[in-house]
Amino acid sequence: MSTAYRSRRGVDSRENTGYYVDGNTVRVAPAQWEEEQVRERQVSSKTRKNRSKAMSMSRGFVVFLSAMSIAAMFMCVSYVQLKTEITRQTKKIASLQTDLNDLKSDNDALENSYEASVDLAQIYETATGKLGMHYPNEKQIISYNADGSGYVRQYADVPQDK
Repeated sequence: MSTAYRSRRGVDSRENTGYYVDGNTVRVAPAQWEEEQVRERQVSSKTRKNRSKAMSMSRGFVVFLSAMSIAAMFMCVSYVQLKTEITRQTKKIASLQTDLNDLKSDNDALENSYEASVDLAQIYETATGKLGMHYPNEKQIISYNADGSGYVRQYADVPQDK
């Protein structure tokens, strides 16, 4: 089993000395490998120009990349601002919900204390005993049809039908 440190053409990729490593021995490269090395070094001027042209960037491309970079940065900054605003509003909503729950619990506590302080039996005693009130009889009850508005306003006296 040999481990060779050769490039794709078989030449040692670390040094171009004409030697190559095969296993644990160093050998001299055959003559054909040396010819390939020479051919690789002899690159035409047209090829060099094409390579340099391919490696360079035109002004239009640089402007385009700059514009895209600025647009990407703008979108990132906008995203971070929106995310911050959403987080701030979420915290504000949570705070308002906490305040609402506190107000509801306070309101429920006040309502319960109010209902506990009212004695309906005492109100009935006062109304019937001291004020002379009593429940209406059948002749005193007048029925009417509401138009579904939920409440009735009386603008005139109720007619007496007998």
